[in-house]
Amino acid sequence: MRIAVSGSIATDHLMTFPGRFADQLVADQLHTVSLSFLVDKLDVRRGGVAANIAFGMGQLGTRPILVGAAGADFDEYRAWLERHGVDTDSVRISDTLHTARFVCTTDADHNQIGSFYTGAMSEARLIELKTVADRVGGLDLVSVGADDPEAMLRHTEECRSRSIPFAADFSQQIARMDGEEIRILLDGATYLFSNEYEKGLIESKTGWSDEEILSRVGHRVTTLGARGVRIERAGDDPIEVGTPDEERKADPTGVGDAFRAGFLSGLAWGVSLERAAQVGCMLATLVIETVGTQEYQLRRGHFMERFTKAYGDEAATEVRGHLA
Repeated sequence: MRIAVSGSIATDHLMTFPGRFADQLVADQLHTVSLSFLVDKLDVRRGGVAANIAFGMGQLGTRPILVGAAGADFDEYRAWLERHGVDTDSVRISDTLHTARFVCTTDADHNQIGSFYTGAMSEARLIELKTVADRVGGLDLVSVGADDPEAMLRHTEECRSRSIPFAADFSQQIARMDGEEIRILLDGATYLFSNEYEKGLIESKTGWSDEEILSRVGHRVTTLGARGVRIERAGDDPIEVGTPDEERKADPTGVGDAFRAGFLSGLAWGVSLERAAQVGCMLATLVIETVGTQEYQLRRGHFMERFTKAYGDEAATEVRGHLA
C-alpha cells in the first residue's frame, strides 16, 4: 500500500513543571486566568503529527509519503526523516515562513498545556494530492491529520472526488472547528481516529450520535489511554486491544501519533485490524517511555519480545515477517 500522511510538520518545545496545574487554579477565577509556571526542563524535539506518524511508519519499514508544508529551516529535519525511511519529496517549502512550532508544558500528573504556531503550515492548503499521487504511481490511502484547516478540507474533498480512501484524524484541530467542518471531514472516511474525549466532542459538535457516525464511516478507531483502543464498525462487534506493560512513563507527547503509525503500518502489511491495533499499541508504549516524539529506538528483537509477551505467539508470528 502507498499511504500518504498529511498534517503538521513542527518543532516541539517540551517543558516539565514539577507541580500540578490543578493546584494553581482558583475555581471562581477561571474566567481571568493569568499564570506563569517555572519549569525545570526544556527539550527541543522534532514533531508535528504528520511527521511523527511518518517517522513511526518509516521505523516499521512501510515508507510513508509525508504531505505538509515546512519552512526553509527544514533541511536538517528532512535529512533525519529520509534517513528513517520517510518519503519527503511532497513536502512544500515556504519562501517566507518558518516551520511550525509546538510549545507544551507537562505537569507532575502528565496533564498538558500547549500552544501551536502555524508558520509554514498555513501553506499546506496549496498542496494538491493529485500531484503527489502522480509522482508515486497512485495512493491507496491518505491520512488527513491535524493541519491548516483549509488544507484538511481540501485534502478530504479531493480524496472524495478522486475516490481515494482516506482516514479522518482531526486531533488538536477539533477545538477550533465547528460542527459543519467536522461533518465534512468525517463523512465517508474509511477510518475515523480520535481519543475518548475527542469522540464525545465530535458527537457534541456535529449533533450526530455514535450510531449515526458509524453509519457514515468505515471504522471508528478510538484510543482509550492506558486501556488501549476500541475499533467499531456498524453491524460488527467491537474489537478491543489492550496496551503492553510500560517499563516507565516518561512523556505522553506523541503517543497517539505512534499508535496511528503502527496501525497504518499494519494496514500496509495487510494484517487484521486487531493485529494492526496491537502494533499501534506496542509502538505507542515505546513512545510514552521516551521524552520526545521521535527519540525512541525500534530494535526488532526488543520490539518482538515485548509484542509477544503482550499479545501472544500467534500474533507475533503474523507480525514478525513484516517488521523491517
